[in-house]
Amino acid sequence: MTHCSEADWQDQAQRHRERVSRFSDPYLERRSRGARHPVEDFLFTYYNQKPGRLLRWHPGAGVLLDGPAARERAGWKYYVAEGDGVRVDARRFAEERREAIDFARLILARTAARPAQFGCFGLHEWAMAYRSAVNGIRHEYLQLRLGAAGTDDVVEAARIRCTHVDAFRFYTPEAVPLNELTPTRETQRDLEQPGCLHANMDLYKWAYKLTPLLPSGIVMDCFELSWRIRTMDMRASPYDLAEWGYEPIEIETAQGKAEYVRLQRGFADESQTLRARLLEHLDRALTDT
Repeated sequence: MTHCSEADWQDQAQRHRERVSRFSDPYLERRSRGARHPVEDFLFTYYNQKPGRLLRWHPGAGVLLDGPAARERAGWKYYVAEGDGVRVDARRFAEERREAIDFARLILARTAARPAQFGCFGLHEWAMAYRSAVNGIRHEYLQLRLGAAGTDDVVEAARIRCTHVDAFRFYTPEAVPLNELTPTRETQRDLEQPGCLHANMDLYKWAYKLTPLLPSGIVMDCFELSWRIRTMDMRASPYDLAEWGYEPIEIETAQGKAEYVRLQRGFADESQTLRARLLEHLDRALTDT
């Protein structure tokens, strides 16, 4: 058990709040006036970790927070008092969240073990907007960069092979049979691979679902990677984001495809490093149970 002085952990908590606030404050300000942002709102609206929870700093398992101020945390879920300090109750977390732990470990380990695939070119977003003249588009306040017919032409000329169930489930009905695979929740453990932008964004999901067992530092590392991936994902989408200051990655061209793969490879490498760190932290935390 590592001891953390009150001055030290309060400093870490403050720096964590500042780190989160860079992202959460603009979102909360927009929400207060009913405004939306197609890129920057995503991690707060698609995922179910709200800003208030993210702002709370956690040391992770195996750390005893010293000092009177730590006693407040004895009332927090999955915390327990010990001597003059407070720590995460890793044993209780492991007992009550075993299914979530086991599934996260399975997905992380199996995804890490697979070779990355780099031939999707972000066409999942295009498949979500296919036949928009009939279905409408998911982001109804945005315009399609190539228009409805142009978007349909790109989808129909492409080989679509999305491996991620939570992208595939938003396909329009006409796009579903165009995908080479039919990802389901049951096959998720067998299909996810480290080239997939959505699988890599989901590192944030696995990290926050294991809070407070995992330290907030790695949760935010996953968040910030997901934030950058979301930016790339939407730049490669069929939507016109010029008004928002985003230059498109024109995946309908050879140059755009090459740019997409270059960025995708970089995110795949980063995600593999984070997967290894998540598994290492998780294994270390569970030794305390």
